[in-house]
Amino acid sequence: MDCTGQIFPWGDTRRFNSYSRYTREQFGARVQKIAVSSGLTCPNRDGRVGTGGCTFCLNEAFSPSYSTPRLTITEQIDNGIEFHAKRGRESEHRLAYFQSYSNTYAPVEELRALYDEALAHPAISGLIVSTRPDCITPEILDLLAEYQQKGVYIAVEYGVESVYNQTLAEINRGHDFECAKRSIILTAERNIPVGAHFILGLPHETRQMMVDAIDTINSLPISTIKFHQLQIFRGTAMADDFRANPDNYHLMSLEEYLDLLVDIVRRLREDIVIERFASEVPHHYRLNAGWGIKGHDQLIQLLEARLASLGAHQGDMYNLTAEYR
Repeated sequence: MDCTGQIFPWGDTRRFNSYSRYTREQFGARVQKIAVSSGLTCPNRDGRVGTGGCTFCLNEAFSPSYSTPRLTITEQIDNGIEFHAKRGRESEHRLAYFQSYSNTYAPVEELRALYDEALAHPAISGLIVSTRPDCITPEILDLLAEYQQKGVYIAVEYGVESVYNQTLAEINRGHDFECAKRSIILTAERNIPVGAHFILGLPHETRQMMVDAIDTINSLPISTIKFHQLQIFRGTAMADDFRANPDNYHLMSLEEYLDLLVDIVRRLREDIVIERFASEVPHHYRLNAGWGIKGHDQLIQLLEARLASLGAHQGDMYNLTAEYR
């Protein structure tokens, strides 16, 4: 909390536009995500675009134990609610979060069946659909817009990862940034909230490149954003490359990452909701060491303290430079 009690443009005293504020605004109460696995795959794995997937990808590192395609969508939601309840995480509203792989990579009617099953659960208030930019069509967006027109909360999240095409090629992403931009625009044109994921610290991307990328991100019609620090997961192609070419990688310390986040947050458009600043995965998946802090909440506390010490907040540098555009 800002010790001065200052209220920032998004209407609270946090120094960034937080996802918790956004969901309270949307639903009037705390919202909980229940991760579900659709069982769909990825065109970068099945040969349509490529094989082997992105070099960094290890989906099981991010997928909770209750989220498995061996269970129905309904069973996964039931298990997810029980999982969170045992940890004291109760919520009035819950969103089914189609998280793993590409959750629009199927014919429209197959997708309708998956989404309908999730929305039929009495505890579910809406859907968040995570996918690749090259796995969206106007027909799929029409389906999602149809739910929204019925009063259902719908959001789409795209894995963009980088604004630089050379980086995307090096990590075997299978699409370029222009593809991501087109899909984001098509989604926003239907008034569907759009989220974008970016990885900070990918090979050959300098600190200045990551900061400069914010100008490009600001030009996109996105509602929310997630930042993930680069982590090297065991068993991935990136892990093999990291062992063979360690000089191509710079895994940031906590202090370096906080300094980078300060620069990014200050340049980021103030209306963009920041959902995450870093990822959290069990340590046994990682080749690189952790930061020795107690999760994402502590990272946010450290970041807000650093912003407060500078008298800074999200968008203050964007607003400054906007005067000269």
